[in-house]
Amino acid sequence: MVVPEEVISEICRVALLAPSAMNAQPWQLVAVMGERRAEVAKTLQRMGMNKFVSRASALIVVASDKSGGIMRAGEVLRENEFVKNDLGILTAHLVLAAESAGVGSCILGWRDEEALRTLLGLGKEVIIPEVVALGYPAEDYPVREKKRKPLEKTFTLLK
Repeated sequence: MVVPEEVISEICRVALLAPSAMNAQPWQLVAVMGERRAEVAKTLQRMGMNKFVSRASALIVVASDKSGGIMRAGEVLRENEFVKNDLGILTAHLVLAAESAGVGSCILGWRDEEALRTLLGLGKEVIIPEVVALGYPAEDYPVREKKRKPLEKTFTLLK
């Protein structure tokens, strides 16, 4: 079953409410559906990886132009890469918005970034840290159980 375009747009709208350093919002989400999705999927499937993305309803490309501005100056002064942090926060919001809408997601780090930039007409100054596949899990495709470390190994409460 294909996730409707309106649902994909709403997931992205909600994700774009994510906070960012200095409210710079240094991001761009590019939702790719239909025939273009198959082209983008090929850039994610090198060396036999991510075969399932061909069946995703949409591929959301998370991108940023990190070339300059006040954000870059702040990063140099503070020795902190705010843009990468902001893109991580945005991606988390995207995945949570999808879950809230009943849509499955998978964050894909394996990609041919240069091929993606060319295919999408993005400049060389644009970084693409992730692509997120969205779709309804197939009936015959078992959803893996989330295995997490015990809370006491990953959480501390100090008073």
